[in-house]
Amino acid sequence: MVKISPSLLSADFSCLGKEVEEITKSGADLIHFDVMDGHFVPNLTFGPMILSSIRKFSNLPFQAHLMITNPEKYWRDFANSGADIIGIHIECKIPHRKLIEEIKNYGKKVCLVINPPTSVDEIVPFLEIINEVLVMSVNPGFGGQKFIADVVPKIEKLNNIKTQKKLDFDIEVDGGINNETAKIVKKAGVNIVVAGSYIFSSKNYKKAIESLR
Repeated sequence: MVKISPSLLSADFSCLGKEVEEITKSGADLIHFDVMDGHFVPNLTFGPMILSSIRKFSNLPFQAHLMITNPEKYWRDFANSGADIIGIHIECKIPHRKLIEEIKNYGKKVCLVINPPTSVDEIVPFLEIINEVLVMSVNPGFGGQKFIADVVPKIEKLNNIKTQKKLDFDIEVDGGINNETAKIVKKAGVNIVVAGSYIFSSKNYKKAIESLR
């Protein structure tokens, strides 16, 4: 069964703890924490202190999606603040293999993130050592964007590689997810969907989550 990961980017920031508590009660499987630095993407969002302050409102796994230029400098701050999964972009100019090993040795899961224009071939060398691949179905930086259908073949390719090589990583998608696009990506091979505005703009979080599942 597909897992649902609500993105806090679309939550009500004035009562973030309450929002986290509510989506936990409503059947979410993970919580997606979008970190933006205003450099790697044209927006600013949360820091580790915010993650730390809301950690007590849920026992679900937290994924810190680091949309930042220098994840190697800051991932430990998010890990120490309560993140269970650290997401780093393949587009960052960093020694990915070394960083993946550091994060895993620290006891955290690693998610490699790939933007819409980037080829799946860029992450193939790391598929045997990571826990998740997050395929962005919008250009990262802002919530509420329209789903980019061109990413579907990338998901299918990842799923084929996973099956052929008998690998054990989750395939996740983030961007423009609603009850219609969720069907498309699930068919392509996704087993975790990230949804922000679709869930948080709903009057009933539980129904929204169930409709995605």
